[in-house]
Amino acid sequence: MRLALYQPDIPQNTGTILRLAACLAVPVDIIGPAGFDMSDRNLRRSGLDYIAHVDLTRHLSWESFMSAHRAQGAARLVLLSSKAATPLPAFTFSESDTLLLGRESAGVPDTVRDACDAAVAIPIRPPLRSLNVAVAAAMVLGEALRQTDGYPVP
Repeated sequence: MRLALYQPDIPQNTGTILRLAACLAVPVDIIGPAGFDMSDRNLRRSGLDYIAHVDLTRHLSWESFMSAHRAQGAARLVLLSSKAATPLPAFTFSESDTLLLGRESAGVPDTVRDACDAAVAIPIRPPLRSLNVAVAAAMVLGEALRQTDGYPVP
């Protein structure tokens, strides 16, 4: 299981997701360009000293990420999207999945959406539109790890 952040633009959310990944031993790909300097103090403050424990790979572009992703083999790319037709409770995860999170401000472009193997949505009540990206990452990653028995052993 991996997390991939597509051009994140809020350092506090990125820091929170990196802390989540460190605690759950999940590697993270950050697909640039990010909307902030990755050394931003807000990133460090929200990630605390956990960031040093993350298996983090930075990619300069979507194309460089996809090249690395393809080289990993048959791993699925699963987009988390409020526009997805498949609700989270109906989706079956694989331990080799990469969970892709879009930009907080704009999600992902159609070219990125089209490159994904699947897309899932967290059901929320209307008329509300979406959850915070770090909250969504925690919910979906938690379900994916539960399904695949992927939680770290204390």
